[in-house]
Amino acid sequence: MKIVKNKNNRGGVRLGAGRKTGSGLYGEETKVIRVPRSSLGNIKKYLNLSRMNNIDEISLAYKETTYNPLVLFEHKVPAGFPSPADDHVEKRLDLNEYLIKKSDATFFVKIKGDSMIDASINDGDIVIIDRSMQAKIGDIVLASIDGNFTIKTLSKYKLRPRLLPANEKYKPIEIDDNTQFELWGVVTGAVRKFK
Repeated sequence: MKIVKNKNNRGGVRLGAGRKTGSGLYGEETKVIRVPRSSLGNIKKYLNLSRMNNIDEISLAYKETTYNPLVLFEHKVPAGFPSPADDHVEKRLDLNEYLIKKSDATFFVKIKGDSMIDASINDGDIVIIDRSMQAKIGDIVLASIDGNFTIKTLSKYKLRPRLLPANEKYKPIEIDDNTQFELWGVVTGAVRKFK
C-alpha cells in the first residue's frame, strides 16, 4: 500500500493559525470539546454567568423617606480653595428628595467588581435603581440573567437585547432564546464614600 502526502497543505497544524492570544470572547486560549447538544444552552449560560456577576448586595429604600436636609452652598466650588466671600448658605438639600423620585419603587445595589468603571461606577459604590422607569437603549440597568443580577448598559444587537460592560477587558453579554432575561430597573444615580 502506497501512502500519498497531501500536496495542497490542507489540514493539520499550521504555524500562526487560530485565534491570537488575548482575542476572542474570553480573551484567552480556548479548547474545542464535544458536548451533548442538549447541554449546550446550560454551558453557554454558565460561561455568561462567570463573566457578569457584579452585584454585592441589594437594599430597599424606606417607603417613607425622612426629611433631613443638609446645608447646600449654591455657589459652584472650584477644586481649589473656597472664597471667603461665599460662606453663606442659600438653601438646604435633602439627599432623599434629590436622589429618589419614587421611594416605593426604589432600591439600592452595592457594586462588586470593575466591569462598569468607565461609567464611573466603581467597586463598593452603591447605585440607585428605579423600577418605575421604562428602560431605554443606552440606559444603565439592573438585569437578571438566569437568576443572577448584573449592572450593565442596555443595548441591542441583531434585534436582541445585549448588555454592555463599561470596561474594555470585559465582553458584551449576549441574550439568546435560552437565556432567562429580565430588566429589574434603571440606574438613576450612584453614591460613593471616600473615607
